[in-house]
Amino acid sequence: MRGMAGLTDEEQREVFGDFDPSRYEEEVRQRWGDTEAFRESARRTARYTKADWQQIGREGAEINGAFLALMAAGTPADSPAAVEVAERHRAYISKWFYPCSTQIHAGLGQMYVADPRFTENIDQAGPGLARYMSEAIAASAGE
Repeated sequence: MRGMAGLTDEEQREVFGDFDPSRYEEEVRQRWGDTEAFRESARRTARYTKADWQQIGREGAEINGAFLALMAAGTPADSPAAVEVAERHRAYISKWFYPCSTQIHAGLGQMYVADPRFTENIDQAGPGLARYMSEAIAASAGE
């Protein structure tokens, strides 16, 4: 979240819209601040530019779109196609934030449906997306 320090308020609004990640900074620090993943994410994001954040947004939207297309086609979340998109999601996290092991990814997938804030945010892209992602990630992890 510190990575946004290099962005002006206007740039933050352009990149994140109404979402204000700083609202959750203290909670994130308390829950994960002592983890290597948190430290690595902070290190990486501290250098991101507006263009980087926009690319992160585009790539995330592409992944969401792939999940939504599968949902619309009635493809089960544990199908090979959905598992492939879940693996793209895990690679995306690893590329931009921190090395995302299968175990960490499985925990994220669970959090997407266990925490209503995550569910609400993810489901803005399409109703039911958080549940579908969570199930695809679980299938990807072999759960």
